[in-house]
Amino acid sequence: MANSVEFAVRCTFGVVVALGGVLASAAPALAQEFPARTIRMVLPFPAGGGSDLVARIIAQKYSAQLGQQVVVDNRAGASGNIAADIVAKAPGDGYTVLFGNSSLSISPAIYKNLSYDPVRDLTAISMASSYPFTLVAHPALPVKSVKDLAALAKSKPNLLDYSSAGTGTMSHMAMEMLRMKTGTRITHLPYKGAAPATVALLTGESQVAFIVMPVAAPHINSGRLRGLGVAAKIRSAVVPNVPTMEEAGVPGHLAVQWNGLFAPSKTPQAVQDKLYREWVIAVKSPEVAQRIRAEGAEPGGNTPAEFSAFYKAEAAKWADVAKQSGTKVD
Repeated sequence: MANSVEFAVRCTFGVVVALGGVLASAAPALAQEFPARTIRMVLPFPAGGGSDLVARIIAQKYSAQLGQQVVVDNRAGASGNIAADIVAKAPGDGYTVLFGNSSLSISPAIYKNLSYDPVRDLTAISMASSYPFTLVAHPALPVKSVKDLAALAKSKPNLLDYSSAGTGTMSHMAMEMLRMKTGTRITHLPYKGAAPATVALLTGESQVAFIVMPVAAPHINSGRLRGLGVAAKIRSAVVPNVPTMEEAGVPGHLAVQWNGLFAPSKTPQAVQDKLYREWVIAVKSPEVAQRIRAEGAEPGGNTPAEFSAFYKAEAAKWADVAKQSGTKVD
């Protein structure tokens, strides 16, 4: 009887050891086999815009790196929540990924019934690109600096209008942060997208706005808009005469439009690692980096840990702005 028990124990131990060996070798094997088919990269914005172009530039090189085609799938709407929800609920196999943007750091604070949790349901892989917002004014407005704007807004509360790409967008939140830091009251005019918001400013329908650098720079350099401050730590090479917001007297005002790669949180680590390694090679390749800079952005390629920490810091910052400004979307 004792011999039978000993034999059974040894057999069980052998099975456990063998199973452990199989599991230990499964991750490397999975990484080697992935990807075996087309990868779908979901974008939270329509085709044709600057971020869409950057995504397609990267996708082409990324396809070559991975050895499988990366197909761009534009799913615009609800400030990026439609696209994020699709990926958050997708199988965690690496074949459905998200080309997420700054909206991910704002949505949790302003949407009451968000159908997903970015931190719980998505994992950050690496940044794609980033570019700052710039505070610009219509040239007819009698202000030449942020201090001038603040003084005018305080003397005439709610008389000035600012346009944004919509409630809860980065262009909206950046202005709310400025209002909080300067104690000013400026009326919000939300539009359905960045393009009509920019047109409103150019035509004088609004007087000020925060616009992304790639769009703002040509108008500043042509004199159609007046640059007041760049919401970044350093000045921009494309508009070197425009001070940073801190130089303009508003310390701590940073507003950056960023894009990056996310995968469902349940994606195996080996697959996440493969997605990251090939992404960095693609984003930092000379041809891709050059084209991203040509769009007025800076190439990404940071580590998952760095990208995750950046995202969480952004989410905390904009949650505070949303709370203090009372910004909510039903």
